[in-house]
Amino acid sequence: MKTVQDYIRTIPDFPHEGIMFRDVTTLFAHPRGFRMAVDQMLHPYAGMQIDAVAGLEARGFILGGAIAHQLSVGFVPLRKKGKLPGKTIEQAYTLEYGEAVVEVHDDAITAGQKILLVDDLLATGGTAEAGVKLIERLGGDIIACAFVIDLPDLGGRTRLEAMGLQVDALCAFDGD
Repeated sequence: MKTVQDYIRTIPDFPHEGIMFRDVTTLFAHPRGFRMAVDQMLHPYAGMQIDAVAGLEARGFILGGAIAHQLSVGFVPLRKKGKLPGKTIEQAYTLEYGEAVVEVHDDAITAGQKILLVDDLLATGGTAEAGVKLIERLGGDIIACAFVIDLPDLGGRTRLEAMGLQVDALCAFDGD
């Protein structure tokens, strides 16, 4: 029987030499694999109150939308700067080669809402941490951060857990 990890393609030397890119588009393209990932991402939160799912651009939108649908809750997009049409708040974060900014509409989350943060991959944790900060600035309570893939050698899980967050991932790839 296949696991979620079996549906993930590895592309060597993308986007730079020496990087082993973990491509979830092959997971999304396979109906059984995609369904398995969504179901397994939901499992740790069975019976918990979740008011909305927040997804990090871009693959977090695909997963987050599917999870929000299954939970019958709303979806909150956390987008790159300049992509949302309404009034936003923003959070800068550090990338390997510079800095980026993520935004959310300033009325997307109300104080006290229970939020599940979702993305495809956890590497250094910078993008996820920026998303957490945005949600918390709007008064949301993060119940957990859920990912398909964890790259433990890059320290993202440790970073988020040091913030007191529950972190769940369906699979891990060492050495990346």
